[in-house]
Amino acid sequence: MIGTKKQEFQLEIRPLLITDYESVLNWSKDESFCSANGWEINRSPEELYTWWLHCVNNSAVDFIRMGIEYKEKLIGYIDLACIKEITAELGIAIGESRLWGKGLGVTSALWMIDYASITLGITTFRAETHKGNIRARKMLEKIGFKEISRVGCEEYLGRIEQLIQYQKKLK
Repeated sequence: MIGTKKQEFQLEIRPLLITDYESVLNWSKDESFCSANGWEINRSPEELYTWWLHCVNNSAVDFIRMGIEYKEKLIGYIDLACIKEITAELGIAIGESRLWGKGLGVTSALWMIDYASITLGITTFRAETHKGNIRARKMLEKIGFKEISRVGCEEYLGRIEQLIQYQKKLK
């Protein structure tokens, strides 16, 4: 659940803090993270701070962004977007690319799904990723998402890639 730790991962899903900015600034210098997430490398610290301040102070009723903390350090964020009645879109970014492939995204996504279903009554989750984003596709499939369509294209890692839409319905 949100705000609790899973001991084997030392992982916590928690509200974003303005003091997390230093971690976010470090992500902006990680070429792998920036390329995978469509971020400009070495974004202006002022522009990045303004963006982070907006994330921390988010007041949208159809969007929730939480921090992913690992070993007491912010390593990424997880979103519920386009929240409407019983549906929401799940998004995740692990900012520290050295931690990719360790199961932290899977655990975080499952916690966010639990939180959304218990707290908000969400029963249908959607997600979208690029055809070439094999890690994201494997993660989504591992946690029970099914491919439902392939609509649209977008740049990913310097190439135009097909977008794949996924869905997960809770019983």
